Amino acid sequence: MTLPHALSGLGEIAADYDILLCDVWGVIHNGRESWPDACAALTRFNQQGGDVVLISNSPRPSSDVVAQLDGLGVPRDSWRAFVTSGDATRAELAKRAPGPAWIIGPDRDWPLYEGLDLARAEGAQDAAFISVTGMVDDETETPEDYRDQLAAGAARGLELICANPDRVVQRGDKLIYCGGSLADLYESLGGRVTMAGKPYGAIYELAVAEGETLLGRPVDRSRVLCIGDGVITDVLGANRQALDCLFIAQGIHGDAAKGPDGRLDPARAAALLEAETTYARYAMLDLAW
Repeated sequence: MTLPHALSGLGEIAADYDILLCDVWGVIHNGRESWPDACAALTRFNQQGGDVVLISNSPRPSSDVVAQLDGLGVPRDSWRAFVTSGDATRAELAKRAPGPAWIIGPDRDWPLYEGLDLARAEGAQDAAFISVTGMVDDETETPEDYRDQLAAGAARGLELICANPDRVVQRGDKLIYCGGSLADLYESLGGRVTMAGKPYGAIYELAVAEGETLLGRPVDRSRVLCIGDGVITDVLGANRQALDCLFIAQGIHGDAAKGPDGRLDPARAAALLEAETTYARYAMLDLAW
């Protein structure tokens, strides 16, 4: 088992990178409040000549999520560009217009579909495919609440497009199920799933393109660092793209990577990574400079 190098702060390695592809939920906020030390670290990276590209599995277009970041107190100078799973997924949905699409998710995610001319189906019986952003009510529902409905879609051989590959996120002190957990259930029922967010390649193509625009030249991929707390999204995505990764081990994993002294235990962090056959070059409990 290869241990990640434990960092005391991002400043130890900042000079080695031109671009940070930084996760959002679980790294710089928890859905209810932003974390000042994490935001300050990104701001300082930008100030010292680097460029931060936020890369999120939010199912909404990035232009629609900026107001959420502002509301949570994430400073605009902590990032230079923003790419979401919603941005990458819109291209997949456009290929399948006019559908009709059986849409599962809360009303707040409707901007994902604006301008795509998709007809809306009432359920599996009259749909050409399924589009999932998450639970309709993620405060109370679990994937099991959708088992019977999704089984009907799988029986018809409908493809499911999942706009948010995250399985869970932390909202305050609660873990909330996301679209990826519905996609997992659908696959277990024999259904076919397509995703464009992390860890899949489409979202990284968009993010690297944003980095090239910021730099004004091609990106040297050896000088790109991915930062995230999701092992099967952020870390796996970095591994698939052959990019260095800083694993934020506290995020959705709570205290699992802490040692008896309350500090990061690299062996415990490595165990979390190895369980999903992934590796991170660096690890911290929380992002800070």
